[in-house]
Amino acid sequence: MNQMLIQQAQNLYCGFWIEQPVGNNAFSFDQRSVKKIFVPPLISGTINNVQLGQEPAFVEVEDGHEHVRTGLKNFIYWNFNNKPIFIFDNHNHAFFFWLLAFKGGVFKNNLFLVHVDQHTDVWEPPNNPGFSLDEEIDLKKVFEYTNFTLNVGTFIKPAMYLGLFSDLFIINNYADYNTIFEEPFVLDIDLDIFEPNSSVLDDSTKIIKIRNWLKQAVLITIASSPFFIDQSLALKRLKEIFTM
Repeated sequence: MNQMLIQQAQNLYCGFWIEQPVGNNAFSFDQRSVKKIFVPPLISGTINNVQLGQEPAFVEVEDGHEHVRTGLKNFIYWNFNNKPIFIFDNHNHAFFFWLLAFKGGVFKNNLFLVHVDQHTDVWEPPNNPGFSLDEEIDLKKVFEYTNFTLNVGTFIKPAMYLGLFSDLFIINNYADYNTIFEEPFVLDIDLDIFEPNSSVLDDSTKIIKIRNWLKQAVLITIASSPFFIDQSLALKRLKEIFTM
């Protein structure tokens, strides 16, 4: 990745609070006592720099109980075997990093997206992006749309509407994990696939499958998903994926 683009991304992802009922902070906003969530800064590093954060990253009320979930201390840009990996907590940030990588020439919009997740994440966004791939991509606009419009379930549809990917393959059941891809692709992983109560396949087999897909991917985005999996377990499985 072009270092200048990474610096632009770091200037935007400098660590900030979302205090209005927008994006991921809109969930159960009126019912919550904790009214703001933190988006960590983006740093350059490796898997060894992925650490647990202490600030609320996602807050939701279910059955009258308020769940306050902490995320990551930092988001990570990792140049792994000459391919970019972005590691973050809430999954909507994938949208920003896909556009960042596209702007940086990492991939063209003739590749497909492989989305490995417990959920499909194909909810409709409240509105479509106010930009297109035919114009010079304004990272500030992408950043604002990612953080203040999209949430953890609405980030894939706008990417498809833009034509960022040629097709979408969702991996979330037993048969899907046996899929063999013949061409390079963008790999998007949600670590909630390792949540114990919803497993469709044993974790060691999932890790083997993901390692194989890593070799073919030209870009990798990884979400730790604080609301859907214990973050200590998520980071443990993340490090196991890259311990080869």
